[in-house]
Amino acid sequence: MHKDYEIYCLGDVSLQSGAVLPDARLAYKTYGQLNSEKNNTVLLPTFYTGSHIRNEGFFGTGRAIDPERHYIVSINLIGNGYSSSPSNTPAPADRGNFPLVTLYDNVAMQEQLLRKQLGVESLLLVTGWSMAGCQAFQWAAQYADKVAHILPFCASAKTSPHNIVFLEGVKAALQADSLFNNGFYREPPVKGLKAFGRVYAGWAFSQTFYREKLHRQIGLETAEDLLVDWELDHLNWDANDLLAKLATWQAGDISSNAIYQGDFQAALQAITASTIIIACDNDLYFQPADNELEIKHIRGGELRIFKSPWGHCVASPGNDAQFTEYLDNAIKELIA
Repeated sequence: MHKDYEIYCLGDVSLQSGAVLPDARLAYKTYGQLNSEKNNTVLLPTFYTGSHIRNEGFFGTGRAIDPERHYIVSINLIGNGYSSSPSNTPAPADRGNFPLVTLYDNVAMQEQLLRKQLGVESLLLVTGWSMAGCQAFQWAAQYADKVAHILPFCASAKTSPHNIVFLEGVKAALQADSLFNNGFYREPPVKGLKAFGRVYAGWAFSQTFYREKLHRQIGLETAEDLLVDWELDHLNWDANDLLAKLATWQAGDISSNAIYQGDFQAALQAITASTIIIACDNDLYFQPADNELEIKHIRGGELRIFKSPWGHCVASPGNDAQFTEYLDNAIKELIA
C-alpha cells in the first residue's frame, strides 16, 4: 500500500528519562518548496489524536499558511501510530514497555530531521493546536535561535495540575478494562477505549455547547449521539498509543531539561520568537488563565482570547469557520 508520508530514521535515541527508544522513526510530510533563502519553513507538529493528514485543515491555497509561498513540514508526534509508537516498536520497547518520550525528546528529534534530512536550519513559524501548540512553545525555548515566530493555540508551555488530573481520569477509564493487562492485551480493550472516549467528550466541549445542543451543527442530534461518535472514534486507536501520548502531554514543561533546570520563568523569558497565543475562553483544560501567567514573561508576546462555546474543539478543522478566519488573520499579522 502506498504511503502518503516519509519516514526519517534516527537509530537508537537516548531519551531524557535515561531510557533508549530503539530504531526511532519520525513520520512526516512536506508541502510546497523550500525557497532559495531557506526562510519560508512552517513547522506543524501534530496534536493529541492528530496526524499529518488532519493538519491539512490548517493550511491551503490562499490561506495564511499557503504551500504556494511556504515550505510546510508536518511531523507526527512520537506515539501517534505513524512515528515510533507502542504499536509499531519492536521488543523490548513495545506495547506496555514503551518509554516516556517528552516534548523535549520529540523536538530534539524533529530538529535533527529538519536539519539533516531537509536542510532546514531555521523556522519562519511553528504553530499548532493543543499538544502541537505545546510543541511550538517547546521549540521556541529549546531552539530559541532557530524560530522566528510561534502561534500556539489552545495550548500551554507547561501542563497545569488540573490538566494532569483531567488526563488521569481518562487514563483510569481506559486502564480499568480487564483486557488492558498493563498494556499487554491480546485483543483491543474495547470497553476501556469506549470509556476513554465518553469521558473525554465531557471535557472537549463546554457546558454551553451541550446546553445549546450545538452538536447538531456537526450532524449529531443528541448528546448521546456525540458520546457514541466519540466511542467509535477512539476504537480506531491503539490503547497504548493513546497512553504514550498522554504521558508525553502530562510531562509537558518547557523548563524541564538541563537548559533551564526547572526554572519555568527563565524558559519563558528565553523565548525570542515573536509570539501570539490564542486561547478559547471556554477551553476546559487549556485555560486562558494559564496563558495569562505565561505571556507575562514572554517579551513582546500577546495573548488573544477567542470566545466560543465550542471550548477546546473550537480549533478542530471544520468546526468553527469564524475561528479559522481568526486564526488565519493572526498568522498573517504575525509573519507579515
